[in-house]
Amino acid sequence: MRVGYARVSTVGQSLEVQHEQLKEAGCEKVFAEKRSGRTAKDRPQLQEAIDYVRDGDVLLVTRLDRLARSVGDLSGIINQLTAKGVGFLCLQ
Repeated sequence: MRVGYARVSTVGQSLEVQHEQLKEAGCEKVFAEKRSGRTAKDRPQLQEAIDYVRDGDVLLVTRLDRLARSVGDLSGIINQLTAKGVGFLCLQ
């Protein structure tokens, strides 16, 4: 299953473009939030997405900066996904 994660930093920004791109890429479910978080722990919908995905699933984002704010954060997220047997795909 393809599962998407979309994020914008402020309430005034729109998630619509990311939602459309993730749906076009075949995502059956999309977790989304309007939140500026420095780490994955600061983003509850990202944590829900990571908890939701299962072995064989793929987590998709439109851009890498929507998922992680630092190399360390990205590494931690990818390690969590890998441990669950989940793939990762960045569309851009």
